[in-house]
Amino acid sequence: MTVAADKTVEVRGEDSFDPAAVHAWLAGRVPGLGDVPPEVRQFPGGASNLTYLLTYPDRELILRRPPLGHKAASAHDMRREFRVQQGLRPVFPYVPEVLAFCDDETVLGGDFYVMERLEGLILRGDLPAGLDLPPEGARELCGKVVDRLVELHAVDVEAAGLTDLGKGAGYVERQVRGWSERFLKARTENVPDCAEVMAWLKDNQPTEVKICLIHNDYRLDNLVLDDALDIVGVLDWEMATLGDPLMELGSTLAYWVQDDDDDVMKLSRRQPTHVPGMYTREEFVRRYAERSGLEIGDWTFYEVYGLFRLAVVIQQIYYRYHAGQTTNPALKELWQFVGYLDGRCRRIIGGGTA
Repeated sequence: MTVAADKTVEVRGEDSFDPAAVHAWLAGRVPGLGDVPPEVRQFPGGASNLTYLLTYPDRELILRRPPLGHKAASAHDMRREFRVQQGLRPVFPYVPEVLAFCDDETVLGGDFYVMERLEGLILRGDLPAGLDLPPEGARELCGKVVDRLVELHAVDVEAAGLTDLGKGAGYVERQVRGWSERFLKARTENVPDCAEVMAWLKDNQPTEVKICLIHNDYRLDNLVLDDALDIVGVLDWEMATLGDPLMELGSTLAYWVQDDDDDVMKLSRRQPTHVPGMYTREEFVRRYAERSGLEIGDWTFYEVYGLFRLAVVIQQIYYRYHAGQTTNPALKELWQFVGYLDGRCRRIIGGGTA
Protein backbone atom coordinates (compact mmCIF):
# COMPACT_ATOMS: atom_id res chain seq x y z
CA MET A 1 0.00 0.00 0.00
CA THR A 2 1.29 3.44 -0.95
CA VAL A 3 -0.23 6.28 1.03
CA ALA A 4 -1.79 9.19 -0.82
CA ALA A 5 -0.96 12.80 -0.13
CA ASP A 6 -3.54 14.89 1.71
CA LYS A 7 -5.94 16.44 -0.79
CA THR A 8 -5.95 20.13 -1.67
CA VAL A 9 -8.51 22.38 -3.35
CA GLU A 10 -8.46 25.59 -5.31
CA VAL A 11 -7.86 28.55 -2.99
CA ARG A 12 -11.09 30.14 -1.78
CA GLY A 13 -11.41 33.72 -2.99
CA GLU A 14 -11.54 35.17 0.51
CA ASP A 15 -8.36 33.27 1.47
CA SER A 16 -6.32 34.09 -1.64
CA PHE A 17 -3.00 35.99 -1.80
CA ASP A 18 -0.40 37.00 -4.38
CA PRO A 19 1.98 34.04 -4.96
CA ALA A 20 4.54 36.35 -6.60
CA ALA A 21 4.81 38.49 -3.46
CA VAL A 22 5.32 35.45 -1.25
CA HIS A 23 7.87 33.98 -3.65
CA ALA A 24 9.87 37.22 -3.83
CA TRP A 25 10.16 37.24 -0.04
CA LEU A 26 10.73 33.49 0.34
CA ALA A 27 13.34 33.10 -2.41
CA GLY A 28 15.72 35.28 -0.43
CA ARG A 29 15.50 32.96 2.56
CA VAL A 30 15.15 29.46 1.11
CA PRO A 31 17.82 28.55 -1.47
CA GLY A 32 17.06 26.85 -4.76
CA LEU A 33 13.46 27.96 -5.36
CA GLY A 34 14.21 29.46 -8.78
CA ASP A 35 12.55 32.46 -10.38
CA VAL A 36 8.99 31.25 -10.96
CA PRO A 37 6.36 31.67 -8.23
CA PRO A 38 4.79 28.45 -6.94
CA GLU A 39 1.40 27.04 -7.76
CA VAL A 40 -0.77 27.60 -4.69
CA ARG A 41 -3.56 25.34 -3.46
CA GLN A 42 -5.38 25.22 -0.15
CA PHE A 43 -5.95 22.45 2.35
CA PRO A 44 -9.71 22.51 2.97
CA GLY A 45 -9.77 21.18 6.52
CA GLY A 46 -8.55 24.25 8.41
CA ALA A 47 -11.21 26.30 10.22
CA SER A 48 -8.74 28.23 12.39
CA ASN A 49 -5.36 28.99 10.84
CA LEU A 50 -5.21 28.54 7.08
CA THR A 51 -2.83 26.10 5.38
CA TYR A 52 -1.61 26.22 1.76
CA LEU A 53 0.50 24.00 -0.48
CA LEU A 54 3.23 25.83 -2.43
CA THR A 55 4.31 23.65 -5.35
CA TYR A 56 7.65 24.33 -7.04
CA PRO A 57 9.04 22.17 -9.88
CA ASP A 58 11.04 19.93 -7.51
CA ARG A 59 9.79 20.86 -4.05
CA GLU A 60 6.60 21.26 -2.05
CA LEU A 61 6.32 23.65 0.89
CA ILE A 62 3.56 24.51 3.34
CA LEU A 63 2.47 28.05 4.21
CA ARG A 64 0.50 28.77 7.38
CA ARG A 65 -1.28 32.01 8.22
CA PRO A 66 -4.28 33.16 10.30
CA PRO A 67 -7.63 34.07 8.75
CA LEU A 68 -7.94 37.64 7.51
CA GLY A 69 -8.79 40.08 10.26
CA HIS A 70 -6.97 38.17 13.03
CA LYS A 71 -3.91 39.68 14.64
CA ALA A 72 -1.11 37.77 16.38
CA ALA A 73 -2.84 36.51 19.51
CA SER A 74 -3.32 33.13 21.18
CA ALA A 75 -4.09 30.42 18.60
CA HIS A 76 -3.38 32.73 15.67
CA ASP A 77 0.15 33.68 16.75
CA MET A 78 2.34 32.58 13.83
CA ARG A 79 5.60 33.56 15.51
CA ARG A 80 4.77 31.38 18.50
CA GLU A 81 3.73 28.42 16.32
CA PHE A 82 6.96 28.74 14.33
CA ARG A 83 9.07 28.93 17.47
CA VAL A 84 7.43 25.87 19.08
CA GLN A 85 8.26 23.66 16.09
CA GLN A 86 11.75 25.11 15.72
CA GLY A 87 12.53 24.26 19.35
CA LEU A 88 10.80 20.90 19.40
CA ARG A 89 12.26 19.31 16.29
CA PRO A 90 15.67 18.41 17.85
CA VAL A 91 14.03 16.62 20.81
CA PHE A 92 10.75 15.40 19.26
CA PRO A 93 11.51 14.50 15.63
CA TYR A 94 7.88 14.22 14.55
CA VAL A 95 7.65 17.95 13.83
CA PRO A 96 7.95 19.46 10.33
CA GLU A 97 11.09 21.46 9.60
CA VAL A 98 10.17 25.16 9.67
CA LEU A 99 12.05 27.31 7.14
CA ALA A 100 11.11 30.97 7.41
CA PHE A 101 8.88 33.31 9.42
CA CYS A 102 7.54 36.64 8.10
CA ASP A 103 6.17 39.52 10.13
CA ASP A 104 6.30 42.02 7.25
CA GLU A 105 2.63 42.84 6.61
CA THR A 106 3.39 44.23 3.16
CA VAL A 107 4.02 40.70 1.89
CA LEU A 108 0.75 38.97 2.78
CA GLY A 109 -1.14 41.38 5.00
CA GLY A 110 -0.11 39.65 8.23
CA ASP A 111 2.30 37.18 9.81
CA PHE A 112 2.92 33.79 8.21
CA TYR A 113 5.53 31.06 8.09
CA VAL A 114 6.70 28.39 5.65
CA MET A 115 7.80 24.83 6.41
CA GLU A 116 8.68 21.62 4.63
CA ARG A 117 5.84 19.32 3.66
CA LEU A 118 5.62 15.99 5.48
CA GLU A 119 4.52 13.33 3.00
CA GLY A 120 2.15 10.68 4.24
CA LEU A 121 -1.41 9.75 5.04
CA ILE A 122 -3.71 11.79 7.25
CA LEU A 123 -6.84 9.94 8.34
CA ARG A 124 -9.93 12.09 7.98
CA GLY A 125 -13.52 10.94 8.21
CA ASP A 126 -13.64 7.44 6.78
CA LEU A 127 -10.73 5.21 5.82
CA PRO A 128 -9.39 6.04 2.34
CA ALA A 129 -10.14 3.70 -0.54
CA GLY A 130 -7.58 0.91 -0.77
CA LEU A 131 -6.51 1.03 2.87
CA ASP A 132 -7.01 -2.38 4.46
CA LEU A 133 -7.19 -1.95 8.22
CA PRO A 134 -8.28 -5.15 9.99
CA PRO A 135 -9.30 -4.92 13.64
CA GLU A 136 -5.85 -5.95 14.90
CA GLY A 137 -4.29 -3.25 12.72
CA ALA A 138 -6.72 -0.65 14.08
CA ARG A 139 -5.81 -1.57 17.64
CA GLU A 140 -2.12 -1.37 16.85
CA LEU A 141 -2.61 2.08 15.34
CA CYS A 142 -4.49 3.25 18.43
CA GLY A 143 -1.64 2.07 20.61
CA LYS A 144 0.78 4.14 18.53
CA VAL A 145 -1.46 7.20 18.87
CA VAL A 146 -1.50 6.88 22.65
CA ASP A 147 2.20 6.14 22.93
CA ARG A 148 3.19 9.13 20.81
CA LEU A 149 1.11 11.36 23.08
CA VAL A 150 2.86 9.90 26.13
CA GLU A 151 6.20 10.54 24.43
CA LEU A 152 5.24 14.15 23.78
CA HIS A 153 4.25 14.65 27.40
CA ALA A 154 7.69 13.41 28.44
CA VAL A 155 9.61 15.94 26.29
CA ASP A 156 12.37 17.86 28.07
CA VAL A 157 11.07 21.41 27.64
CA GLU A 158 14.32 22.88 28.88
CA ALA A 159 16.25 21.08 26.14
CA ALA A 160 13.70 22.40 23.64
CA GLY A 161 14.13 25.96 24.90
CA LEU A 162 10.42 26.20 25.66
CA THR A 163 10.32 26.68 29.43
CA ASP A 164 8.58 30.04 28.98
CA LEU A 165 5.90 28.68 26.64
CA GLY A 166 3.21 28.63 29.33
CA LYS A 167 2.50 29.97 32.81
CA GLY A 168 2.90 26.62 34.58
CA ALA A 169 1.00 25.92 37.81
CA GLY A 170 -2.62 26.99 37.87
CA TYR A 171 -3.25 25.63 34.37
CA VAL A 172 -6.53 23.89 35.20
CA GLU A 173 -8.07 27.03 36.70
CA ARG A 174 -6.87 29.20 33.83
CA GLN A 175 -8.34 26.83 31.26
CA VAL A 176 -11.73 26.62 32.92
CA ARG A 177 -11.87 30.39 33.30
CA GLY A 178 -10.44 31.08 29.85
CA TRP A 179 -12.72 28.77 27.88
CA SER A 180 -15.74 30.08 29.79
CA GLU A 181 -14.80 33.64 28.90
CA ARG A 182 -14.25 32.72 25.26
CA PHE A 183 -17.66 31.11 25.08
CA LEU A 184 -19.38 34.17 26.51
CA LYS A 185 -17.61 36.43 24.00
CA ALA A 186 -18.51 34.20 21.05
CA ARG A 187 -22.03 33.24 22.12
CA THR A 188 -24.84 33.90 19.64
CA GLU A 189 -28.55 34.02 20.40
CA ASN A 190 -29.22 30.58 18.91
CA VAL A 191 -27.11 28.57 21.40
CA PRO A 192 -27.69 27.80 25.11
CA ASP A 193 -25.88 29.77 27.81
CA CYS A 194 -23.92 26.71 29.11
CA ALA A 195 -24.14 28.25 32.59
CA GLU A 196 -24.62 24.94 34.42
CA VAL A 197 -21.60 23.37 32.74
CA MET A 198 -19.34 26.36 33.34
CA ALA A 199 -20.35 26.53 37.01
CA TRP A 200 -19.74 22.80 37.49
CA LEU A 201 -16.29 22.97 35.92
CA LYS A 202 -15.39 25.92 38.13
CA ASP A 203 -16.49 24.07 41.29
CA ASN A 204 -14.98 20.64 40.53
CA GLN A 205 -11.41 21.32 39.46
CA PRO A 206 -8.91 18.53 40.27
CA THR A 207 -5.35 19.04 41.40
CA GLU A 208 -2.91 19.16 38.49
CA VAL A 209 -1.01 15.90 37.99
CA LYS A 210 2.01 17.67 36.47
CA ILE A 211 2.95 20.45 34.06
CA CYS A 212 4.49 19.40 30.74
CA LEU A 213 4.45 20.24 27.05
CA ILE A 214 1.04 19.58 25.53
CA HIS A 215 -0.03 19.85 21.90
CA ASN A 216 -3.56 20.97 22.81
CA ASP A 217 -5.14 19.72 19.56
CA TYR A 218 -3.87 16.14 19.41
CA ARG A 219 -6.12 14.16 17.05
CA LEU A 220 -5.80 11.49 14.37
CA ASP A 221 -6.32 14.09 11.66
CA ASN A 222 -3.29 16.02 12.93
CA LEU A 223 -1.04 12.96 12.59
CA VAL A 224 0.92 11.98 9.46
CA LEU A 225 1.30 8.23 8.88
CA ASP A 226 3.73 6.34 6.66
CA ASP A 227 3.07 3.15 4.65
CA ALA A 228 3.32 1.01 7.79
CA LEU A 229 0.90 3.33 9.60
CA ASP A 230 3.65 4.53 11.90
CA ILE A 231 3.34 8.14 13.06
CA VAL A 232 5.99 10.21 11.27
CA GLY A 233 4.60 13.65 11.94
CA VAL A 234 2.42 15.69 14.29
CA LEU A 235 0.90 18.82 12.72
CA ASP A 236 -0.87 22.03 13.84
CA TRP A 237 1.07 23.29 16.84
CA GLU A 238 -0.82 26.57 17.12
CA MET A 239 -2.22 25.83 20.60
CA ALA A 240 0.80 24.06 22.14
CA THR A 241 1.67 25.16 25.66
CA LEU A 242 2.82 23.95 29.07
CA GLY A 243 -0.11 22.40 30.87
CA ASP A 244 -1.71 19.43 32.58
CA PRO A 245 -1.51 16.33 30.35
CA LEU A 246 -4.86 14.97 31.57
CA MET A 247 -6.55 18.14 30.35
CA GLU A 248 -5.08 17.38 26.93
CA LEU A 249 -6.32 13.81 27.20
CA GLY A 250 -9.83 15.09 27.84
CA SER A 251 -9.61 17.43 24.86
CA THR A 252 -8.32 14.66 22.59
CA LEU A 253 -11.09 12.25 23.50
CA ALA A 254 -13.83 14.83 22.89
CA TYR A 255 -13.08 14.19 19.20
CA TRP A 256 -12.84 10.40 19.61
CA VAL A 257 -16.23 9.25 18.33
CA GLN A 258 -16.75 5.53 18.85
CA ASP A 259 -19.09 3.13 17.12
CA ASP A 260 -21.69 2.98 19.91
CA ASP A 261 -22.11 6.76 20.24
CA ASP A 262 -25.49 8.30 19.44
CA ASP A 263 -26.39 9.46 15.95
CA VAL A 264 -25.71 13.16 16.58
CA MET A 265 -22.24 12.48 17.96
CA LYS A 266 -21.56 10.25 14.97
CA LEU A 267 -22.44 13.13 12.64
CA SER A 268 -19.55 15.08 14.19
CA ARG A 269 -17.00 12.38 13.48
CA ARG A 270 -13.95 13.59 11.55
CA GLN A 271 -11.71 10.56 12.22
CA PRO A 272 -12.22 6.84 11.48
CA THR A 273 -12.33 6.02 15.19
CA HIS A 274 -15.51 3.98 14.68
CA VAL A 275 -14.03 1.14 12.62
CA PRO A 276 -13.73 -2.36 14.15
CA GLY A 277 -10.74 -2.70 16.46
CA MET A 278 -10.40 1.00 17.31
CA TYR A 279 -10.03 1.78 21.01
CA THR A 280 -12.98 3.02 22.96
CA ARG A 281 -12.37 6.22 24.91
CA GLU A 282 -12.10 4.10 28.07
CA GLU A 283 -9.42 1.92 26.48
CA PHE A 284 -7.53 5.01 25.33
CA VAL A 285 -7.50 6.39 28.87
CA ARG A 286 -6.46 3.03 30.32
CA ARG A 287 -3.47 2.66 27.97
CA TYR A 288 -2.43 6.26 28.58
CA ALA A 289 -2.44 5.68 32.34
CA GLU A 290 -0.43 2.47 31.97
CA ARG A 291 2.18 4.00 29.65
CA SER A 292 2.53 7.35 31.40
CA GLY A 293 2.37 6.08 34.97
CA LEU A 294 -0.02 8.91 35.88
CA GLU A 295 -2.96 8.43 38.23
CA ILE A 296 -6.13 9.41 36.38
CA GLY A 297 -8.55 9.63 39.31
CA ASP A 298 -12.13 10.64 38.48
CA TRP A 299 -12.36 10.93 34.70
CA THR A 300 -15.66 12.87 34.76
CA PHE A 301 -14.07 16.32 35.05
CA TYR A 302 -11.69 15.76 32.13
CA GLU A 303 -14.47 14.35 29.94
CA VAL A 304 -16.77 17.30 30.61
CA TYR A 305 -13.93 19.78 30.16
CA GLY A 306 -12.99 18.27 26.80
CA LEU A 307 -16.56 18.36 25.51
CA PHE A 308 -17.15 21.92 26.74
CA ARG A 309 -13.86 23.07 25.23
CA LEU A 310 -14.92 21.50 21.92
CA ALA A 311 -18.23 23.36 22.16
CA VAL A 312 -16.37 26.64 22.59
CA VAL A 313 -14.02 25.93 19.68
CA ILE A 314 -17.01 25.18 17.45
CA GLN A 315 -18.87 28.28 18.66
CA GLN A 316 -15.85 30.48 17.94
CA ILE A 317 -15.65 29.06 14.42
CA TYR A 318 -19.40 29.47 13.92
CA TYR A 319 -19.20 33.05 15.19
CA ARG A 320 -16.97 33.95 12.25
CA TYR A 321 -19.69 32.74 9.88
CA HIS A 322 -22.47 34.38 11.92
CA ALA A 323 -20.60 37.71 11.86
CA GLY A 324 -19.99 37.54 8.10
CA GLN A 325 -16.24 37.12 8.43
CA THR A 326 -16.31 34.02 6.22
CA THR A 327 -18.71 32.58 3.65
CA ASN A 328 -17.58 28.98 4.09
CA PRO A 329 -20.88 27.05 3.88
CA ALA A 330 -19.50 24.19 5.97
CA LEU A 331 -19.80 26.44 9.04
CA LYS A 332 -23.47 27.39 8.66
CA GLU A 333 -25.04 24.77 10.98
CA LEU A 334 -22.28 24.40 13.57
CA TRP A 335 -24.38 26.19 16.21
CA GLN A 336 -26.65 23.14 16.49
CA PHE A 337 -23.80 20.94 17.70
CA VAL A 338 -22.91 23.46 20.41
CA GLY A 339 -26.35 22.89 21.95
CA TYR A 340 -25.89 19.14 21.68
CA LEU A 341 -22.54 19.27 23.49
CA ASP A 342 -24.01 21.38 26.28
CA GLY A 343 -26.67 18.71 26.80
CA ARG A 344 -24.11 15.91 26.66
CA CYS A 345 -22.03 17.61 29.35
CA ARG A 346 -25.08 18.06 31.59
CA ARG A 347 -26.01 14.39 31.26
CA ILE A 348 -22.49 13.33 32.29
CA ILE A 349 -22.53 15.73 35.23
CA GLY A 350 -25.86 14.27 36.31
CA GLY A 351 -24.42 10.78 36.29
CA GLY A 352 -26.08 9.68 33.08
CA THR A 353 -24.46 8.19 30.02
CA ALA A 354 -23.24 10.57 27.35
